[in-house]
Amino acid sequence: MANAMSRRNFVKLSGIAAAGLGGASILTACGGGSSSSDDSSIKVGLMGPYSGDVAQYGLAVRNGAQLYVKQLNDKGGINNKKIDLDTQDEKGDATEAKNVYDKMVEDGVVAIIGDVTSTPSIAVAQASVNDNMPLVSASATAADFIKYGKNAFRACITDPYQGKLMADFAAKQGYKTYGAIFNSGGDYEVGVKDAFVKEAKSKGLSSVADPQGYSAGDTDFKAQLTTIISGNPDCIFCPNYYQDDGKIVTQARQLGYKGVFLGADGWSNIVGGDQDYASAADLEGCYYDCSFTVNNDDEKVQQFIKDYKAEYNADPSNFCALGYDAAMVVMTAIEQVEKDGKYKPSDDDYKQAIIDAISSGSVDGVTGTIKYDGTGDPVKPTLVITFKDGKESVFDTIEAS
Repeated sequence: MANAMSRRNFVKLSGIAAAGLGGASILTACGGGSSSSDDSSIKVGLMGPYSGDVAQYGLAVRNGAQLYVKQLNDKGGINNKKIDLDTQDEKGDATEAKNVYDKMVEDGVVAIIGDVTSTPSIAVAQASVNDNMPLVSASATAADFIKYGKNAFRACITDPYQGKLMADFAAKQGYKTYGAIFNSGGDYEVGVKDAFVKEAKSKGLSSVADPQGYSAGDTDFKAQLTTIISGNPDCIFCPNYYQDDGKIVTQARQLGYKGVFLGADGWSNIVGGDQDYASAADLEGCYYDCSFTVNNDDEKVQQFIKDYKAEYNADPSNFCALGYDAAMVVMTAIEQVEKDGKYKPSDDDYKQAIIDAISSGSVDGVTGTIKYDGTGDPVKPTLVITFKDGKESVFDTIEAS
């Protein structure tokens, strides 16, 4: 999510879209409709938090997904049918997410792109099993999201995978000791931290202190950092979201720590946009993993960035790219089902055919080639990003094992 759009810009763009289109989707009528897919269109759900505390993530995913569907519809849609996005806000709440899901089922969607954050996504996954509704989340990283049924998939890598990957990376870099600081109330942060600690131990890395937790909303991390820094670690693992991580890095430097910080994809957005959350000097030589950065020279990535900027007048983030790819996974599967021609969107078997097409297919996404190998977790590459001279760059690409 380097040079990513800030929450302020997302909200501003969302407001412009709502004002200009009466609250409707930028693609087709959104929400509130009761018609199901017919011979001229195929209805697909797009859900996420478009208001509330985590709206920046939902709006980013929505922008990416809507861009892909707009491009697809501009080319004629699928089998001469336009994709009708039923786009609804679950406000970052699990109960509201279940209500939105029920409404989408009533509306006759054949698949859903969503949900976005892990807890509402799990609620939707649990509800979707009895309907055999195909789900593709751009960004639900919690391991449990896919455990309820074979209908749920994700475009992102998981919390456990990230923790393991970064511990392996630390060992490869020759680090012998580490400290860790994490939001003890966050499922994401705890999940990544636990996986890192487990893998670090297996790789022979030792912790200089117990992992140091803090509470959501904290802004002063000096007590935890003092405990860690007193052990002189080779690196500090900081698997939180960028708003906290920027403060943590800054305060650690103020306390005299000159070593390396390691992070997970929550670091995306720590530089760029309206605000840098830590200085270039403080971030120099640190690393985190993610699926996407605008500083990737890959031709496909650069074309996506160009298209996104033309649509939204801003650089895309990691979540935007994952939203684009999640939409690609869904639409590619629908295209295969329509090509086979065995079922109509109104048939229950149509949904199972979409699930089968996702399970057996692959897409060449902007976050890498995505395929599935027996589970809803993607087999795809992961980037390790570093900071040099105030800019992010791809340090390494870790292929799926």
